[in-house]
Order: sequence, then C-alpha cells, then structure tokens
Amino acid sequence: MYARTVTTKTKQGPVEYLQLCHNEHDPVKKRSKTHVIYNFGRLDQVDHEGVRRLIRSLSRFLPDGATDLHQFTHTHNGHELEFLGSRQLGGTWLLDGMWKRLGIQKTITSLLKDRGFQNPVERMLFALTANRALAPSSKLSLEHWVAHEAHIPGLEKVDVHQLYRAMDVLMESSEAIQRRVFQQVANLFNLEVDLIFIDTTTTYFEMEGEDEDFVVLDENDQDYEVQGYRKRSTYGKDNHPELAQVVICFAVTRGGIPVRCWSWPGNTSDQAIVQEIKEDLNQWELGRTIYVEDTGFNSAKNRRIFQGAGDHYIIGEKLRVGSKAEAQAALRQQGKFKKLSENLEIKEVILDPESTTRRRFVVVRNMSEAKRDAAKRSDIIHEVERRLAELSQEKGELHTKKACALRSHQVFGRYIRQTKTGKLLLDQDKIKREALFDGKYLISTSDEKLSAEDVVLGYKQLASVERVFRDMKHLIDIRPVYHRREDRIKSHVLLCWLAMLLIRIAENETGKTWFQMKKLFAQIQLGSFKIPEGTVHQSNELTPQGKGLFNALQIDAPPRFFRIKA
Repeated sequence: MYARTVTTKTKQGPVEYLQLCHNEHDPVKKRSKTHVIYNFGRLDQVDHEGVRRLIRSLSRFLPDGATDLHQFTHTHNGHELEFLGSRQLGGTWLLDGMWKRLGIQKTITSLLKDRGFQNPVERMLFALTANRALAPSSKLSLEHWVAHEAHIPGLEKVDVHQLYRAMDVLMESSEAIQRRVFQQVANLFNLEVDLIFIDTTTTYFEMEGEDEDFVVLDENDQDYEVQGYRKRSTYGKDNHPELAQVVICFAVTRGGIPVRCWSWPGNTSDQAIVQEIKEDLNQWELGRTIYVEDTGFNSAKNRRIFQGAGDHYIIGEKLRVGSKAEAQAALRQQGKFKKLSENLEIKEVILDPESTTRRRFVVVRNMSEAKRDAAKRSDIIHEVERRLAELSQEKGELHTKKACALRSHQVFGRYIRQTKTGKLLLDQDKIKREALFDGKYLISTSDEKLSAEDVVLGYKQLASVERVFRDMKHLIDIRPVYHRREDRIKSHVLLCWLAMLLIRIAENETGKTWFQMKKLFAQIQLGSFKIPEGTVHQSNELTPQGKGLFNALQIDAPPRFFRIKA
C-alpha cells in the first residue's frame, strides 16, 4: 500500500490528485495491477488535519519500539515540526566505537586522571584524530567542524586554544600512550610482531629558509646546542629539496597495522634514525624480531644495529646506482632458479660461506617484469640508433651541440660511449650489463634459519608500510602542516598515526577500504527537529550494509533518538 499523485490536464492547466493505492497481481495478464483504495481529492485541497489523524490512528497499531509518528506531525498553535539541520554522525560514531574498543579512551583517561584538567582533553584528542580520518583540516577549521558539521559524542563545541593544549598533553605522554595502545591492540587482535616493517618518508613546509640551531642551558647550567627541527636535506621523497622538511617513520606489522611512529629534523642521518628505532622497540620487549627495510637503510652500520639483541634483518640491495661489489657478485654467481609462483623465481646465494663475514642473499626474478624491462630498453636503443644516424649527417658547430645534448641526455646518454676521436657509438657492453638486471631485485638477510621463500615473502610485504605512507599523504592529508613548534609538529604526526591505526584496523576487520566505508557511513546523519515540546535529535535508519559494517567492527549502531531538550 502506498500513496501516489496523478496528474490530469484541464483547461485551467494540469491538476494533481492524491490517491491511496494497492498493487495486486493479475493472474490472467500476469502482471501487477493498481487498485485505488481511496482518493483524497485534489492535492492542493487535501484535508491535512484529516491525513494527520489517519497517521496517528495507524501508528497505534505499530509494534513496540516503532516511531511514535504523532509527535512529529503534532501541531501547536498552527505550527508544525521544524527541521533545524543535520550533522555527520556515521563516521564519528564508528571511529569513537573503535577508539573505545581499542582502549585508547581508557589509556588517555588513566594517564590524565591526576592532572585535574577542566576541559575534556580525551574528547578533544578524539575529535582531532577523527577529523584527520574524515575531513582533514586546520585546527582553526576544526572549531566549526565540531560545532556545526560533525557530531562528536561528548563534545558539542571546542576552542582552538583548547585543541592546542590537548596536543601539548598528547606530546607530553607520547611514549606512554604509544606503548599502552600497542599493548591493547596486540592483545585484542593477537598481532604478529615477528616481522616489523620499517620505512621513512618526509613532509615539507612551505616556508622560507629553515629553522636555525640555538643554544640552551641544561640543568647544570652547561651550554649545549639544539638543532632546528624544520631542515633542508638532499634526501626527500616529496621532490622539494629547496624546502625545509621533517623525516617521519612508522613501524608496521605484517598485517599493515602501524604500531609506532617517530619524527626527526629533515637532515637526520639514517644511522641516527635506525639507532633510535632499535632502542625504542627494544624497550617494548617484542621477543625475537626481524626488521624489514628498503634499500635506503642498507649500510654496514645499520645492519649491525638491527642485529643487536639477537634480532635480524631483511633488507633490499641496490642493483644499479650505488650498488656494492657484494651485490654484483651475488647477481653473477651461477645457480639454478627455483620457481616460487607463476611469474616469480628465486635463487639463494651465500658469499664467503666459510668466512665470518659471510652474507646471505636471495636473487628474485620476475619474468613478466623481465619482459617489460627488455622491451623498454629495446625501444630506447632504437631511438638512440636513430639519433646517432641523424647526428652523422650534421657537421660543424651544429654537430657539436647535438652530440653534447645526446651524450648528456638522462635516458639515451646511458647507452652511448665516446671514442678517443670524439665519435659517439652505441655502448654494447652497457646494454649487456643492463640486461643482467632485467626483472630482478636482490634481498639480503642475517637470519640463517629463515627459508628463502619466507625471506622473499617477508620483503614483498614491505608494500604494507608503503601503503601506510601513501594513505597518510592522500587519505588523511598529513600536509600542509601549519605548526612551527617542534612539539606541535610531533603531536600532529602522532594524531596522524592514531588516525591511520583506526583506519587500518577497520579495513582489516571489515575487508573494505576506508573509501568504501566512508560511502556507507556518510549516509548516517543526526537530524535536529523543533517541536512544541522542545528539540529532538534523531538519526536516520541504517541500511543493511550499514548495520553489517558496525557488526563487523563489534560496535553498537547509533540509536535512533539521542536526546530531547525541553
């Protein structure tokens, strides 16, 4: 049964009629047929009060717990229900449920219980985290977001200065919060921490110059220099070496869960980074751990640090630029490849097996990538040959200019050699050396017991930490960073880590991406209605997919009615 309008054309123009209808199946014509149960008459002349009485009468027969419709259709001195607006509910409710389920609320509250804060610091930290996951913005914009756009359970409004104070409190308790949150998450989800993936990225600041170093006094009135935090560096993954930056690092489990974060000045050396990471994680007593890192961390000193306290490493090796003699020797060593999967083959190589300096390598060859590399190089070589043929037709100054441009070309110049007489030729030796690398990458490990297959699979999982960095930059928008103080920048990184922690666990639990989840809970709104008795706050009904999302995360769905203010 349903209501519908039908339009009839008259001399005065189209007229709409309101009807109460019911569809019945016609067994002869084998189709649905509409029967008009009641005709209310012209839509512009309908007895509105009569319709309301009918709705109120029908609502008496609804089951317990159903909406009492008459309170929303009630009139008072001729005034009906007034819609005041709506706010986002689904995302904040889901994240708040995760926040509590992971014990983050309990952790922060327990750390602050003796501080005597008048403001709800824990609620403000949740609002800062939820904002990064749902609608990343500046702390100033967050004032409006909390007050008008999103419903934050337990926080109706906030002042930007209170948010900054909450960030300071977060930074003061940074180590304790990260450790306790890790313990809660590890116990709740039985995290496997036998493999810890380590990688770094950078984020830059659109500022002129960089932070200057300064001198301070320690507790013994001795001078010592403090390094500025936002520093330029030739190392950077944002392709902005001219801008000051900071280095950010995440430790990620094999399930893609970020369990620890760090940040340092932009010009911090890899060795200092590795040393601090190892010292901090050793304090967590993780047991025997294998650290998985990319080629950027590969140095003899870093490898020794990772092997401290009985731990081991799996690390990528550079093959072309900056490759070591050991890597070259591992690639050239004879041996039969073993098939690991459809396109993947592996070969284990041990250099100096009888020596104390022996090193274990695994050569990996991807056959599909090898074909692509060979085809790409073939195209480049054909273009080099074409340009060399054109060059042979030129003479004088024009020949010299074109020869210099071709020899210094970033792509084509690699396959060109110059004779003593100045003639440019195709470098056949270079082509043969490059063919050696087709579809290959090289991994080394200090673990003698781990199988070659597990070494390769462990290294391939490094993509999980790389995805964390991609999401941090594009999903929660870690930059632009509007802070200039070191403690505020570090606190901002911590908030991004908390947001990524909630997002990644939600993705693992539901099997959906955060983008897919956002489309589901974006439909859940909290509406505000004004009635003669006061103001009513009501959420819309969840779809089956929405209910499934909350069930998968073991979170109670939001109630239909929140509060009624007289």
